[in-house]
Amino acid sequence: MSFDRRTRIEQMRNADRAQDRRNRVLVISLSAVVVAGLVAFGSYTLIDRSQASADQKAADAKDVKQSEAEKQKLAAEPIEGMKTWDAKKLTRNHVTETVTYPMKPPVGGDHSPVWMNCDGEVYKKAIPDVNAVHALEHGSVWVTYTDKAAAADVDKLAERVATTPYSLMSPYKDQAGTIMLSAWGKQVTVDSADDRRVAQFFAKYVQGPQTPEPGAACTGGLGAQ
Repeated sequence: MSFDRRTRIEQMRNADRAQDRRNRVLVISLSAVVVAGLVAFGSYTLIDRSQASADQKAADAKDVKQSEAEKQKLAAEPIEGMKTWDAKKLTRNHVTETVTYPMKPPVGGDHSPVWMNCDGEVYKKAIPDVNAVHALEHGSVWVTYTDKAAAADVDKLAERVATTPYSLMSPYKDQAGTIMLSAWGKQVTVDSADDRRVAQFFAKYVQGPQTPEPGAACTGGLGAQ
């Protein structure tokens, strides 16, 4: 009887041990499955994010390429109504006295040794001609407007200038047109900020072929007063 009881106890213990082993195997197996799932999910997420990043970079590159293509197209188009002065006849001496220019705003000629900052600067007040001309010499486009310009047009032009290195903008009281764009030896009057000639002028003359000193600084000069 005692032998049978010990046998049963031993059998029960063996059964418990076997059950424990099965439980451990099951837990380990489940853990392995969970870990594998997490790894797979993590890998998928990383791959998905990498693919999304690659797709975004490709889209950005495409946009840049399209923008550059559009810029080249605009730059190649003739600008209706644009006035041109012979660059060889526009003097470039640095002077400290006041200069009387034959056109308003001026598009070249003798000017101050100090350029007007033109790294997308939007000036709320009129700026000195002699400093602005020096900025044109560095390849900038200068947007000017009178008090007759619509506020919406002024805002749109300011947004364009603010995002365009080598450009500046300021009010100009006694110019002939309500909105005018000037570069070295080049000038055009436009009807509004949405006038196609605005985009054409920027595409063609921001650091364009008319620039006497391409790549010269547009910062470190004269700022807002």
